[in-house]
Amino acid sequence: MAEEKKADCSPEGIAHKLARPNILALAPYRCARDDYSSGILLDANENPIGPTALPTQSTTNSLSLERYPDPYQITLKHKYLQFRNASTQLTPDNVFVGVGSDEAIDLLMRIFCVPGVDNIVITPPTYGMYKVSAAVNDVEVIKVDLTPDFDVRVNETLAATNANTKLLFICSPGNPTARAIPHSTIIALATSPLYNGYIVVDEAYIDFSPVASTISLLSSYPNIIVLQTLSKAFGLAGIRCGFALSHPDVIQLMNNVKAPYNMNSLTTEVAINALGNVEDVLKVNVQTLLEQREVVMKELEKLDFVTKVYPSDANFVLFRLERFAQEVYKVMADGGVVTRYRGNEVHCHECIRVSIGQEHENQEFLKRLVDTYQKLSS
Repeated sequence: MAEEKKADCSPEGIAHKLARPNILALAPYRCARDDYSSGILLDANENPIGPTALPTQSTTNSLSLERYPDPYQITLKHKYLQFRNASTQLTPDNVFVGVGSDEAIDLLMRIFCVPGVDNIVITPPTYGMYKVSAAVNDVEVIKVDLTPDFDVRVNETLAATNANTKLLFICSPGNPTARAIPHSTIIALATSPLYNGYIVVDEAYIDFSPVASTISLLSSYPNIIVLQTLSKAFGLAGIRCGFALSHPDVIQLMNNVKAPYNMNSLTTEVAINALGNVEDVLKVNVQTLLEQREVVMKELEKLDFVTKVYPSDANFVLFRLERFAQEVYKVMADGGVVTRYRGNEVHCHECIRVSIGQEHENQEFLKRLVDTYQKLSS
């Protein structure tokens, strides 16, 4: 088990006396590695096959590391747009490059939300960083739960917005739901006269989904912002590279507010290398994971103690046990097979989320799941 790195701030310390109240009240995001850092790791929705590219091996200073990197990442933006086959005539002016999607989430709140005044809307169960970034920026969070089948309740969501709602986050495919939200839902939100803010569509898992990216909507709907990342399908969570795509006026503000050199040269090099390996590496790896996803889902559906296996448009599967979900998660994790317990989330009672691993990892997970449940039931 990983050492605890997020200990409470001492009430006797100077920091406690000077910090903003919303920071002292902050419940930090719990990363998968906060609890377990070794074993068969099927808990963080990473790509276990590995990265689509590595740094270029060189004994010379080919990246001129003594110099600051390109602050606007023009070459990387061109490569990314080529990869996405942006038929909507997008240019680098439509693209922001940041430290994962999380930097973009934080920047959007800093740009558009007045602390203590404005709010955002989220649709639980959903990605936890929206709530954490809002707390850091002292922004109110309005929650409108998804349906039990993880659809967006469009009318209720719009009704929850008000004049101070600046951002409405839709995670598609969702985490932990694994469900992609149809374009018709996004358009309904974007065109409603009831809401005048931005629709932020978080597409971290879009490369595993049969539903196309909402990038295709950007030319028609200037109030949509799309977030994407190289962390998942590209197997590059370690380089922390994400993208925001939207109207140029949004991107310009993000560039104005970001740190001057937010992306380092090593990350940029690996990202560009990876975008050159789409056909021979990325697509092959994604297909392998999709095939393994089907195997895992079919095997889960055979188990009598698994009461529901949710449809998946991502590289993970959410499933419900008859009972003992938290105990199963803990025993398996302590034994070296780490999943993620999601039973505390809305509509996720007794649910576990498992990332799709390599074939041998998936088989070991299924074996341990059966063995653990039988022991707990006896």
